[in-house]
Amino acid sequence: MKAETKKVFIKTYGCQMNVYDSERMSDVLAPMGFEETDGPENADLVILNTCHIREKAAEKVYSEIGRIRQHKEARAADGKRTLVAVAGCVAQAEGEEIVRRAPAVDLVFGPQTYHRLPQIVARAVKGHEPVVETEFPAEDKFDHLAAAPRERTIARGVTAFVTIQEGCDKFCTFCVVPYTRGAELSRPVSRIEADVRRLAEAGVREVTLLGQNVNAYHGEGPDGRDWSLGRLLQRLSEIDGIERLRYTTSHPRDMDDELIAAHADNPKVMPYLHLPVQSGSDRVLKAMNRKHTAGTYLEIVERIRAGRPDIALSSDFIVGFPGETEADFEATLALVRAVGYAQAYSFKYSPRPGTPAAEMDSQVPEAASAERLAALQALLADQQRAFNEACIGREMDILLEKPGRRPGQLVGRSPYLQAVHVAGGDAAIGEMARVRVKSIGANSLSADIVGGQAESPACSALTA
Repeated sequence: MKAETKKVFIKTYGCQMNVYDSERMSDVLAPMGFEETDGPENADLVILNTCHIREKAAEKVYSEIGRIRQHKEARAADGKRTLVAVAGCVAQAEGEEIVRRAPAVDLVFGPQTYHRLPQIVARAVKGHEPVVETEFPAEDKFDHLAAAPRERTIARGVTAFVTIQEGCDKFCTFCVVPYTRGAELSRPVSRIEADVRRLAEAGVREVTLLGQNVNAYHGEGPDGRDWSLGRLLQRLSEIDGIERLRYTTSHPRDMDDELIAAHADNPKVMPYLHLPVQSGSDRVLKAMNRKHTAGTYLEIVERIRAGRPDIALSSDFIVGFPGETEADFEATLALVRAVGYAQAYSFKYSPRPGTPAAEMDSQVPEAASAERLAALQALLADQQRAFNEACIGREMDILLEKPGRRPGQLVGRSPYLQAVHVAGGDAAIGEMARVRVKSIGANSLSADIVGGQAESPACSALTA
């Protein structure tokens, strides 16, 4: 592969952490002469950055490899070599099985090893055998990742993800994360702060802090003690240029007093919280090893709303977990009605090899799971629509992020993470704008830019 013509195509599956990882892979490869391209057809290196959370994740990856193999063979006929890599959580879980089932794959590496990507690629280029790296390295990958060049950061826009924590120690019985991402690891405050300062200097205005269990954050602070997420948020909010802070994904057990207070007292912490509950049945929650009850979850919601009444809540739900009865499912619907969500994600349970739940008796029939999921999603859709409708006529500040699909249109984000369309020119991108919502669409709001101060919070929080 000639340096001046090397192209890399990275396809990202799953969560925001994978989006962040893909960006860092691109940054790591840039000094080797790799430039990103929009498709696999002309790529010298194709990376599938995979997720193992969703149903039939591995099979979807194998199907994609089959399509990429055709491009690889077509380029080979023209005398061009294509390296195919599988990265991320499926790579970590499947390892050598991937190259056994898919000989077109040249590299397999897990989410903890991509800082060694230059060496891994070099080995694949020189050798004739697939390279598989799925061990958890002793070193912290973040210690070895250089900061992204300023020009690359600017090109990515006015919002950014920053991983502050990886791995999980909760061991929910349905989840593969502890096996694919490893134990909980929190980055030191100083390194996170340095990352965010660089982003602010490059024009980033909103930062989302990422972690598999982000509110379990306990990184070393400047004082040598472990800092909580709430304290970290306060530190980052003091950085000039940063207007908004978000974080995801959280666990109810780690919503401590300091973090709850941050939502009430820190105006840069957005009034939006993704707090997965998974089920409203205590019996199912125990089988999931969630270590919280429906009642404790509702108490947390009550405490958060006492300090920030307009907060919008999001959640994750699994229906059809082994042993779930109709009564258990009705308990989930009751919890949803009690909370009132601005949006949520819901899925049918599907077994993950190697997890305790995959071996449980009383697997729920597919038809019953599908029926329950449809009922839950209908209720959640009603709540999301009601939340959006409550925004009509309200004023709010939005961050203008990018051009819209139509000429003269810009897209911003509300404090509640809704996409908002307004009229405006590209010069306003990166600015905060006060708008009044005039209508809602299927997945967005439409608004007019106005002046002055809002007379009330953006959207009233839904209550039971």
